[in-house]
Amino acid sequence: MKKFMKGVRFTPKNYSDEVEAKIQHYKKEGYKLPMRSALRTEEQLAGIRASAKINTALLDYLSENIREGMSTAEIDHMVYCFTTDHDAIPAPFMYEGFPKSVCTSINDVVCHGIPSTREFLKSGDIVNVDVSTIYKGYFADASRMFMIGEVSPDMQKLVQVTKECRDIGIQTAQPWARLGDVGAAIQEHAEKNGYSVVRDLCGHGCGVKFHEEPDVEHFGKRGTGMLIVPGMTFTIEPMINMGSYEVFIDEADGWTVCTDDGLPSAQWESQILITEDGNEILTQ
Repeated sequence: MKKFMKGVRFTPKNYSDEVEAKIQHYKKEGYKLPMRSALRTEEQLAGIRASAKINTALLDYLSENIREGMSTAEIDHMVYCFTTDHDAIPAPFMYEGFPKSVCTSINDVVCHGIPSTREFLKSGDIVNVDVSTIYKGYFADASRMFMIGEVSPDMQKLVQVTKECRDIGIQTAQPWARLGDVGAAIQEHAEKNGYSVVRDLCGHGCGVKFHEEPDVEHFGKRGTGMLIVPGMTFTIEPMINMGSYEVFIDEADGWTVCTDDGLPSAQWESQILITEDGNEILTQ
């Protein structure tokens, strides 16, 4: 296969000529492509994987220690201490003014819940803990759901189906597919189970910056959207509501996103790398 001239080649030097040829083909066909900077170099991938390793270890640590009766401020303290003990930085802290090191979102809070000394985990709660890490300038991002004490069967099902939506999204995010395929697969599974998919928030590129191209919507139409190309790193983080997909931001703090109808919401988030033959889960 022919070599591509310097200055014309789309991909970094660590990418195969086969990948380059496919990108050039799709470019001629008029497909929407990611920016060149969204395709990671070997150095960037090493940095992102190192950050992801800390991020996943942090979630494992929280899984072992989260408990009924603790305040969300205690979760925030654990996140800050664990992250800094590993020579890393909690990415949410002061990001666009966010005041804490982690997002803790309970029951009808969809995302961006702010930890508080006045908010305690109670039996029956479901809580999403969303942690993001900066290590040596590279970013990792993931969240997990936790069920506290005796959780109702309806809430347990919501948490389980949301996890399935995340996993289906990952399975669908294959090289040379489209982002619309990912959103459609997630939406189909959620709605089949009687739930709705939040429209106003999405996954995102992550690795060199906290939030970068592309936007990864969790609803959509197959065969539409950006082409998924080897070398991209992005999150898949469906927010699934028991009732309507409508949400609002709490004016009191300007961050907390809640369901409009007060019914519960759940979210699971992973960060993935698209490879030539599939994908690699970086965080979960």
